[in-house]
Amino acid sequence: MQLISEHIAELVPPLLEGLAVTLQIMAGAVVLAVPLALLGGMGRLSSLRPVRWAASVYVEVFRGTSALVQLFWFYFVLPLFGVQLPAMLVGIVVLALNAGAYGAEVVRGAIRAVAPGQREAGVALNLTRGQIMRRIVLPQAVPAMLPPAGNLLIELLKNTALVSLITITDLTFRGQLLRSETLRTTEIFTLMLLMYFAVALLITAGVRLLERRVRVR
Repeated sequence: MQLISEHIAELVPPLLEGLAVTLQIMAGAVVLAVPLALLGGMGRLSSLRPVRWAASVYVEVFRGTSALVQLFWFYFVLPLFGVQLPAMLVGIVVLALNAGAYGAEVVRGAIRAVAPGQREAGVALNLTRGQIMRRIVLPQAVPAMLPPAGNLLIELLKNTALVSLITITDLTFRGQLLRSETLRTTEIFTLMLLMYFAVALLITAGVRLLERRVRVR
């Protein structure tokens, strides 16, 4: 039993190194995805046709195509046009664009769910459209955005495994590498499963805490 524990303990450090890369990619993608989701969601509600069109094209393209194909296109096709991007940057940008497209629909739905009377009250107070959005609509829409946003964060976490296919040494890449070196498939993939699950639980707990704080306000 002690020998088994020692063998498992040997696998944990390299997997944790891979997990650190996974979390870096996820953090970078979240930082980009949030403004993309807000701009995309509000853009689809814009009264300006070119803005609506541009936002719709972005959302439909990235929702309607595979995240894996998007990664391959940015990493393998763009260099053919003279644009060479580091694998880490490609992973972050593509995952952010993908998550932002789904997030845009969450934002759009939450904004449209705000009662029209709230906007009319803002107009009665002589507020501009921007002020109505910032002071009246978004504060009411944010609580409705949080539950689906939590689901999108977990989906983003799972999608980070795809970056292993463009040579990034994330958790999945490390696991595959260890498996080929040690042939200890069961232990390695069980540890990977637990690590992904632990991060997903932390995300869920964080979103629920944020939901409670927003409701209190």
